[in-house]
Amino acid sequence: MNEAIKFIKENPVMYFSTVGLDSNPKVRPFQFMLEKEGKLYFCTSNQKDVYAEIKNHPVVELTTCNSNFAWIRLSGKVAFVSDAVIKKDVLESSELVKSIYKTPDNPTFEVFYLESAKATIADFSGNPPKEYSL
Repeated sequence: MNEAIKFIKENPVMYFSTVGLDSNPKVRPFQFMLEKEGKLYFCTSNQKDVYAEIKNHPVVELTTCNSNFAWIRLSGKVAFVSDAVIKKDVLESSELVKSIYKTPDNPTFEVFYLESAKATIADFSGNPPKEYSL
């Protein structure tokens, strides 16, 4: 697990894949916020299409790669949290997020983690991918 979390922390801009409301795949960049007690946290606005897509179909995947073209793929079921401490921690982890949402009790600010997350790290070395349960 530590290798997966280290990889994500070093490469926090990820590509987030959902099933669109039109049943077609949707992919967009997403920023990893933080890890706490083994959970990987992300955030969004409940005014965005991605929020509606997640609510409609909560199983998602994310991916990113490093400068050596090793990559990680995360998958899991989105679990939203309303915990004010977690929301505050997420706000404090990113100046951009803090500038958008200002406070943990902003009614549009949604924080979530991946429940039963699985991670795969792979590269072009020919070695088998490494699998992790988070």
